[in-house]
Amino acid sequence: MVNQEQLDKVANGKGFIAALDQSGGSTPGALARYGVSENSWSGEDEMFGLIHQMRVRIMTSPVFGGDRVLGAILFEKTMDGEADGQPVPQYLWSKGVVPFLKCDKGLEDEANGVQLMKPMPDLDALLQKGVSKGIFGTKMRSVIQKADAGGIAAIVKQQFEVGEQIAGHGLMPILEPEVNIKSDDRAQCDAILHDELKKALDALPEDRQVMLKLSIPVEPDLYADIIAHPRVLRVVALSGGFSTDEACSELEKNKGMIASFSRALLEKLQHGMSEDEFNAALDASIDQISCASAT
Repeated sequence: MVNQEQLDKVANGKGFIAALDQSGGSTPGALARYGVSENSWSGEDEMFGLIHQMRVRIMTSPVFGGDRVLGAILFEKTMDGEADGQPVPQYLWSKGVVPFLKCDKGLEDEANGVQLMKPMPDLDALLQKGVSKGIFGTKMRSVIQKADAGGIAAIVKQQFEVGEQIAGHGLMPILEPEVNIKSDDRAQCDAILHDELKKALDALPEDRQVMLKLSIPVEPDLYADIIAHPRVLRVVALSGGFSTDEACSELEKNKGMIASFSRALLEKLQHGMSEDEFNAALDASIDQISCASAT
């Protein structure tokens, strides 16, 4: 069953959702941007150990709390780890930050202008584990590369079908059909996606809600009716490769949309910073992103 206090916070709280869910192929890049080179580890376990240290440093910072950070999306290994001697989801909620879990297993090769999610045969077991650890909701990503109506319809269909499976475990699904911001026909992708999302939301039962994590659209306020839809708990925005300044500037043009940034949140953080330097840089990023989410 969904935690009502967490539900109320996500629905009505001020701030944004931190995306701390880099995994697999994206981890070396995240570590490199943090100032940790690939020769700093040997093997996957050491690599994930280093990214966990980075995430714990962020989560345990005194500036990272529920006053400006509504939630945090975790990679499975982060969910399974500890912060300040507590299980990570429990620790986050002790700071007023709602824990979410990345549950997809990566992307299929592009077909019909999109990349669907890979099969998730162990999803039910992962969701059961998430529930047992106090996870509130999940996030899963697929990517739209071109304005192919059939491909975009297939992405939305897959996202909503898996979302139903997730909701069956009492978890709140964040559906993330990302539009590549470098797409040549990005505005057309946005428009087709909007219409497919509207149809899928209209078809949901009255007692069902989902969250959506969307690329910031070319046309400001394109998703205004989606944000106001009774089947939508919250719409959050991904930074999609924008810098922090660019992402915040674009987000401010879209009323009711809040951030769920990863790279843009971590952009100014470096492994070699002192704790005071690190906390000051994180505080500045959190403040900038939370202010952009307040429009």
